[in-house]
Amino acid sequence: MTIHTPASRRLSRAALLGALLSTVAGAAMSAQSAVAADAEPVAVGAPSGVEELIVTARRRSETAQAVPLAITVVGGEKVDATGAFNVGRLQQLTPTLQFYSSNPRNTAVNIRGLGVPFGLTSDGFEQGVGFYIDDVYHARVATATFDFLDVAQIEVLRGPQGTLYGKNTTAGAVNITTNQPTFNFEGKAEVTVGNLNFKQAKAAVSGPITDTIAARIAVSSTTRRGTIYNVTSDQYVNGQDNLGLRGLILYKPSDNLAVTFAGDFSKQDAECCAQIFVRTGATQRPLNRQYVALAAAQNYTVASTNPFDRITDVDASLNAGNKIGGASARVVWNVGEGTVTSVTAWRFWDWKPENDRDFLGLSIVSKSQNPSQQDQYSQELRYNYSGERADLVVGAFAFKQRIDTQGTEEQGPASSRWNITPSNVLSNDPSVLNGLVAKNTQYLKNTSFALYGQLSWKVSDRFTIQPGVRLNYDKKDGFYQRLVFDGDGVPVLLGQTGARRAAQLAVFTPQLSAPSFSDWNFSYDLNASYKFTPDVLGYATYAKSFKTGGINQNGLPTDAAGNPILAAGQIKPEDVNHFEAGLKTQFWERRATLNVSAYRTDIKDYQATVTNGQLGVLRGYLANAGKVRSQGVEFDFSVRPSERFNAYANGAYTDAKYVRFTDAPCPPELSGGTTVGAGQTPGAPGAPGGLSPANCDISGARLPGVSKWSFSFGGEVNAPAQFLANEGEVYFGYDGSYRSRFSSNASPSIYTWVDGYSLSNFRAGFRTPDGLNVFAWVRNAFDEEYFELLAVGPSNTGLIAGQPGDPRTFGVTVKAAF
Repeated sequence: MTIHTPASRRLSRAALLGALLSTVAGAAMSAQSAVAADAEPVAVGAPSGVEELIVTARRRSETAQAVPLAITVVGGEKVDATGAFNVGRLQQLTPTLQFYSSNPRNTAVNIRGLGVPFGLTSDGFEQGVGFYIDDVYHARVATATFDFLDVAQIEVLRGPQGTLYGKNTTAGAVNITTNQPTFNFEGKAEVTVGNLNFKQAKAAVSGPITDTIAARIAVSSTTRRGTIYNVTSDQYVNGQDNLGLRGLILYKPSDNLAVTFAGDFSKQDAECCAQIFVRTGATQRPLNRQYVALAAAQNYTVASTNPFDRITDVDASLNAGNKIGGASARVVWNVGEGTVTSVTAWRFWDWKPENDRDFLGLSIVSKSQNPSQQDQYSQELRYNYSGERADLVVGAFAFKQRIDTQGTEEQGPASSRWNITPSNVLSNDPSVLNGLVAKNTQYLKNTSFALYGQLSWKVSDRFTIQPGVRLNYDKKDGFYQRLVFDGDGVPVLLGQTGARRAAQLAVFTPQLSAPSFSDWNFSYDLNASYKFTPDVLGYATYAKSFKTGGINQNGLPTDAAGNPILAAGQIKPEDVNHFEAGLKTQFWERRATLNVSAYRTDIKDYQATVTNGQLGVLRGYLANAGKVRSQGVEFDFSVRPSERFNAYANGAYTDAKYVRFTDAPCPPELSGGTTVGAGQTPGAPGAPGGLSPANCDISGARLPGVSKWSFSFGGEVNAPAQFLANEGEVYFGYDGSYRSRFSSNASPSIYTWVDGYSLSNFRAGFRTPDGLNVFAWVRNAFDEEYFELLAVGPSNTGLIAGQPGDPRTFGVTVKAAF
């Protein structure tokens, strides 16, 4: 259908677009310049007129239905329409993706329950889910907390991907492609306002500079009032204050050569991130050292015991200052029947946090600040060949990273009564622990090299065999030093005697360690696919993969004398065996698509989080669990019977558990008491003053952070209409998601199960073929009360803190394009 637009309407639209661009420019005026990256997906018409997305999952352009692996594709228009402007919201559209973040540093992106250990992070281990933007690997998951900027397409690949991607990934990859420079002048702008003072503005402009040079610049700004009210500071916290900028320059002297220079800069500057009181649960600590008694001893009452009042009284400074950026150069050179691609990149990450690690309005921990700075360099060189009977990808990847961290952890005047046994007279002397400070210095040097390749041998027009191999070398060198000083600035050292020193050393222990790791790994995979009909593809995959070993970079567990256990400095590599089979189908003249996959992933020496109840421990540390298994079934269904209606439903059943973990950390209900000795029997869970096991056998327990059942579903209906003399269509859309309950602790605890929940989002608006789109939206329309995660408070007092999910939000968006 062709719609003719009078000149007056085009002028009014241009005026509106100019106003939108001015708004965005004003919001971004203080942004720093930069430049960013890569290849543009294309949509092609299927026989019925239904669009099929072109993906680059196998480092060549092909339709998503032709790729013999489990992949979810979300187009840029759907990202914008559903409000999925970061990975946290993207998980509502992709049931197999899990995203958890207590702050940008402590962020996990997992697929099928695998990737990184759930909980506090350490610099010394690798991601299991690769995060790529325009072919550039992002080593820091903090990138995932930023707004998507000028996105063309997002591909979520499930299962090991090491034979095609620069960095080895055992659980999958999130491959983001942004819009690229064009030799036709074009632009777009978007402004959104909503409740909670939500304001978001985006714009992008692209066009030629000369006959061979084109440029594109995109900017995004998001602000929102916090969802938690802090009665101590009289301010809302956990808000959003994000700014992003990306610039690209394309040099294309011929059809066979394209060079793209790209750079980006993003920053977050919100007062964040508070986790608030949820509940208490009995531990095996003596009763007078559990939360209720400790709070009563200081006449403390938490601001609210209902977390969905969204009230806190934390008294330490909060900040989530986060800056990420970098530059890259991508060269694509067509040589005969093949293509040589070179991607050179540098990235930085600057993290300036401030936290309240006791989660309360008592000054127990008065300061918790661990800023860090990262530089990473990567070089990937890849050759692609496509022939009548064979396709080939071979590549080399080099990666170098350095992270420096400077930490300060300080105790406050309420610490003595909270952390010293009440029967000890020193518990009534605030000066014993007040001002006690640990100053931590650490660095990580990480180097990785790899050679990889994958061959697709087309045995016949229907049958293809695809083997792949990878050779990888990794080396990590770390350094950690903790210096401890009392409130008078006098060093606190191991071996010093006296009751005051003993109380201080029980909170902060000096430590020095320099763990290191290096290893070679060889991995491979084999995929076979068969095209039963032009619209039905079956495939099966076996992958022998690995996640490289790591080091405990945030301090080590200590022995009875307080010395670090150096043997815990190294973590062994994960050994991964992965099996998968799937069927990709289209029917009803390609109006409907149904893809189904089943998989099983077995991991030996799984890198698991071990938490320590001691207040002064900066982070949890890692240890190897014996064996973990994730297995399940997934489906993706979409239907478009006509241009007036489309719908989708995606689902996943995920059975992810510890098969063997006999020496795991114990949950809080089995912690805090005197460690059980030879011939003694541990006390009952939650029995005050009981004997606690040194560790627990959690074999058979579910992995944290993953629901057994998760679904996403939705649809959109539209009809021709006129609005303010503009011809177009009105539309109504719905997007929903559901996930069943999941454990929010490394070792499942009766206190940290997050109940299942369902979210519903609606939108309704009017749009024209030439790019004007005005719509109203509401997210979490039924104001579902749910938690994103729960956390066990320090010192085994039984405190459980949590992060409530967003309440109902609503607003209006205006978009225009030219």
